[in-house]
Amino acid sequence: MPDSRNFAPDPGGTLPVELRETLERLFRAMDSEDVLRICETALDHLGLRGTLSWLPPEAEVIPAPGRANLATDPQSQRILVMESEVTLQNQQASGELAWLGRLAGIRLRQLSETGRLYESISRLAMAERLQRALYAIAELASTTHNLAEMMQSLHAIVGMLMYAENFYIFLYDPVSDSVRFPYYVDTVDQKPPAPDESYPLQDMRYSLTWNLLQSTQPIMGSVEELAHQLEGRFTLVGPACEHWLGVPLMRGNKAVGGIVVQSYRSDTHYTHQDRDLLNYVAQHMQTALERREAHAELERRVADRTAALRATNRVLRQQVLQRQRGERLQSALFRIAELASAPESQQNFYAAVHRVVGGLLYARNFYIALLDESGQNITFPYSVDEIDTARVPRPVANGATEYVLKHGKPLLADRQVFEQLAADGEYKEMGAKSVCWLGVPLVWDDRVKGVLAVQSYSPKHIYDTRDQELLTFVSYHIANALQRKQTSESLKQAYINLERRVTERTRALALANRDLREQIAERERVERRLMYETLHDSLTGLPNRTLLLQRLGQALQAYHADPHKLFAVLFIDLDRFKVINDSVGHLIGDDLLFQAGSRIRACLKTRDLVARLGGDEFAVLLEGISDIGKAKLVAERIIAELHVPFRLGVKEIFTSASIGIALPGPHYQQPEELLRDADAAMYRAKDEGRHRSAVFDDRLRREVLSLLEMEGDLRRALSRNEFVPFYQPIVSLEDGHTVGYEALLRWRHPVRGLLCPGDFLAVAEENGSAESIDWQIFEQIASQASTLAGTHGFVSLNVSGRHFRQSDLDDRLLNLLRAHRVNPRSLRIEVTERTLLENPAQVKRMLDNLRQHGVSIALDDFGTGYSSLSYLHQYPIETLKIDRSFIIELAKSNSHSVPVVRAIQVLADSLQMQVIAEGIEDDAQRQVLRHIGCRYGQGFLFAHPQPADVWMGS
Repeated sequence: MPDSRNFAPDPGGTLPVELRETLERLFRAMDSEDVLRICETALDHLGLRGTLSWLPPEAEVIPAPGRANLATDPQSQRILVMESEVTLQNQQASGELAWLGRLAGIRLRQLSETGRLYESISRLAMAERLQRALYAIAELASTTHNLAEMMQSLHAIVGMLMYAENFYIFLYDPVSDSVRFPYYVDTVDQKPPAPDESYPLQDMRYSLTWNLLQSTQPIMGSVEELAHQLEGRFTLVGPACEHWLGVPLMRGNKAVGGIVVQSYRSDTHYTHQDRDLLNYVAQHMQTALERREAHAELERRVADRTAALRATNRVLRQQVLQRQRGERLQSALFRIAELASAPESQQNFYAAVHRVVGGLLYARNFYIALLDESGQNITFPYSVDEIDTARVPRPVANGATEYVLKHGKPLLADRQVFEQLAADGEYKEMGAKSVCWLGVPLVWDDRVKGVLAVQSYSPKHIYDTRDQELLTFVSYHIANALQRKQTSESLKQAYINLERRVTERTRALALANRDLREQIAERERVERRLMYETLHDSLTGLPNRTLLLQRLGQALQAYHADPHKLFAVLFIDLDRFKVINDSVGHLIGDDLLFQAGSRIRACLKTRDLVARLGGDEFAVLLEGISDIGKAKLVAERIIAELHVPFRLGVKEIFTSASIGIALPGPHYQQPEELLRDADAAMYRAKDEGRHRSAVFDDRLRREVLSLLEMEGDLRRALSRNEFVPFYQPIVSLEDGHTVGYEALLRWRHPVRGLLCPGDFLAVAEENGSAESIDWQIFEQIASQASTLAGTHGFVSLNVSGRHFRQSDLDDRLLNLLRAHRVNPRSLRIEVTERTLLENPAQVKRMLDNLRQHGVSIALDDFGTGYSSLSYLHQYPIETLKIDRSFIIELAKSNSHSVPVVRAIQVLADSLQMQVIAEGIEDDAQRQVLRHIGCRYGQGFLFAHPQPADVWMGS
């Protein structure tokens, strides 16, 4: 095609209206298919005849006279190609076509950039929601809400992240082996469990809750999928849901509960991303619940103590009331004794006695009755009554007064008692009818001489036995007052005794009050101590993470208000501390941490803060610095100080430190973000050789964001089934015919294209998704194995050592083969020597089981590990695969690989094992292998790895 980079149709003129409108539509196109259709319209306007189509990125583009590449879609790497039946030899036509291709390329790049920006915004929004949720969970742990309100708030937080209309939390008590459901919301379940009731775990055996506790791993799927996953261990309890997702609440390596969401809607299913997200949030929820339980326990203890103090205070108040009553009684007796010796008239004496009695109880209606000398008549020397205004003397009859005189004991009577006495013939109504009547005898010289009575005409004032006892007691003193001459000494002694008792009671109350003050002071001291322990590390006495974040938040607020108030965060990690701790013991390790904290503190100014974050990690807040150089200088000083040997008992311990430094910026909104970036900088210092410091900068930020992006892409890739197996043929070196295939992992990344395991497997192993990726690949291999292997071939798959840590790997693989109706003889398992070292007994058992069912076993990368001959007779190995590092050197004249490969071949022949050479890239290597006696091999010389449909089509 001629050079047309500077060509534009109709130069120096104007474009046709139809073509200009078409180009305007081109720059409003919403996707690549719109671009193709609009370009076809533009070709018609330009008078060019041809067919436009998209070629996949892996397609081989063959130049042809009637074919022209217009543009490449950066998003999918597809190529926009025009095919014409005529050769494009005309210069003007070629130039117009190139011009249209450039315009289409510009729009495709714009669409790719827009898509990337939308995807980034979506990831950031999700991260922000997750951050807000975690912050809300942390905030819940420190609020004063009750447990029910906290559970509702946790439900709302989870609902922010995923569909959680049906949500419940259960907690497991290992002591009683029971489960409690403190929070349960379900739109279908008509019989939800009671929140305060515990259910024996054995009663819900094989339920989803039971399986979640037993597995300590998240469980997700529909009822059918769960029944398949938990084959033989699944019983449906409650209504059947459309989709179920549960994650355990872990304390250490034990499950102490779980969080479950479920959907009854056919259009709402949970994804692996939801599962990982809920599992991550559950860790923080468990922390919040534990903190809440600790806080509740503290509140319970404080409440118990407060209740005890309240009970003591109540007793004290009762004692005070008793004292006050005693004081009133004492005052009454004193007044009576005073009246006895006062030179007053008899009438004034009776009125004064009435006032004294009225001070002790209700005495609005009061009278005193006395027997005359003959004992046959009753007189009323004093009477005050609302109804009977005058009481005249009368002969002894059958009234209430006579009853007291006759029996010589008090009478407390209401209408019912009066009616009973009247029925017994001991009482006859006299005067006005009272609601309640109380009379006590006046006794002196061992004879009843009179009656002191009070009565009430209203139900509001009813006397009780306490009033009876009080009035009886007072009556004695009144009687004694009437005999003042005979009883003056007795009254004096009684007063002395009463004063002594009051003094003793007062002293007892003073002692009790002193104890109460001491208990209150002790409680305040405990509260201060608890507050200190909450904000400080128990081992080193340094501030902890909570106090550091408070100070860091204050510094960040001051920085946002005034950017000149610069500060720095140093994240310090002791190098080789785990080695020291494991070798010399935890006691010396704790002593080392204590001394390290003291040395770091000595390197700082008074206003700077050093905190222990946990383990061997410390953090420093430097305030009032002028630039990054000051922070680096302090970091170097700390590194030098920690490099000096520690003298711990009789031992001299050497250690060093790696320090990460982070400075504030406008983009930091939370103190945790600064601490996170300082931690990332510390790991870079470790990667660069330790015993140094590193500053968090834009490059490191990009690396962190790239890692986060990769982790997110991996989770999405699992849900989208972007991982696929590629197959490389294993051929006969004699004639080149294919005898089998080795399955290799590939990732069809929507943006980065096809990725090999080296580009992402390390990240997958770190975030725990590698095993899920492998099983997704195993599933695809099982579905394709029968077609690829045919009658006599095989498909080889690599099984890493992490799978052999699961005791049921062999059963899962065999179940997978049965599910896809694959002959086990068509499958070959490749393991490495390192896998055989990790758990020999378990690995041997599983390999023997697979071999007994017909699955072949191959030892991969033989010669690069220990190459122990014991593997070859202990394990059911049929095939040895020679590592490509030996094959590369075969064709060289001075290579030592030839005798090594020959020895492996002789060893395999003697053990009747098959040998496969890996990495054959040229014919010279092939000929040397044939000469040695190797019959099979694989490598780029024969074929590159390709998808299954390539080999199925051939």
